[in-house]
Amino acid sequence: MKEVLKSILKRLPIAFTKNQQYDEQTRAVIKRVCRPQSTCIDIGCHKGEVLDLMLAAAPQGKHFGFEPLPDLYADLQRRYDAPGLARILNVALSNSKGTATFNYVISNPAYSGLQKRNYDKPDEQDTTIEVQTDLMDHVIPQDQRVDLIKIDVEGAELQVLQGAVETLRRTRPVVIFEHGLGAADCYGTRPEQVYDLLTEKAGLQVSLMKRWLRSEAPFTRAEFVQQFEQGKNYYFIAYSS
Repeated sequence: MKEVLKSILKRLPIAFTKNQQYDEQTRAVIKRVCRPQSTCIDIGCHKGEVLDLMLAAAPQGKHFGFEPLPDLYADLQRRYDAPGLARILNVALSNSKGTATFNYVISNPAYSGLQKRNYDKPDEQDTTIEVQTDLMDHVIPQDQRVDLIKIDVEGAELQVLQGAVETLRRTRPVVIFEHGLGAADCYGTRPEQVYDLLTEKAGLQVSLMKRWLRSEAPFTRAEFVQQFEQGKNYYFIAYSS
C-alpha cells in the first residue's frame, strides 16, 4: 500500500508558488483583455517576459516598454525597438521629470529601484546609478488609447500612478500592479494612497487577478489595506467597472 501511495504522489502536480500563480494569472488577464490592435505598456520591462505576452496577444498593437537599467534597456532596444515591435524607453517612470539616483542590485536586477527595498537574501550586491525620470502623462501621447498596463517597479508604483493620472482617467485601462511590504513601505507608501488614487482619481476598481478572472466583486478600501498589511498578496489588478 505504501508503494502505491508513493507512486500516486509522484504523479501529482507540484503546487505552484505564489509567483507562478501570479504569472499564470497575468497570462490569463492579458489574453482576456487584449485584442490584435490593443496598446500595452510594460513598466519595469526587465527582460521582456511580459512584453512578449503582450506582443503575442496584440501583434498589431502599439506597445511601450520602460526600463531604466542600461544593460537591460540595450538588450530590449535591440530585440523590440530596432525591429519596430515596441517603443523602448530608458526611463524610470515616476511623478517628476529629471534625473535621480537609482539602486541597481547587481546580483539580482529585478530588485532594483529608485529606493533600496528589503532583500530576501542578506548577500545581495548593489550600487547606485543615475537614471532619467519622467511622467507617463508626458511620454504617452494624449490621443493614444491604452488598453493594458503592467507596473512592477519594486515599491515605486504610487509614484508611477501619480505621474499617470491623466492617462488612467482618459483611457481607463486594465492595470496589473505589484504592491507589497518590503518594497512600497520603503517609499513611505500606504495602500490607502494607492487605492484612493486608482478609485477616486482614475475611476477604477481594485481586486486580485484571480477574483477579476472569476468576475468576483472588487475590494473595498479596508480589504485592500488588509491584503497589504497581512502580506496576503502583492499583485493586484485595477479596472473600470
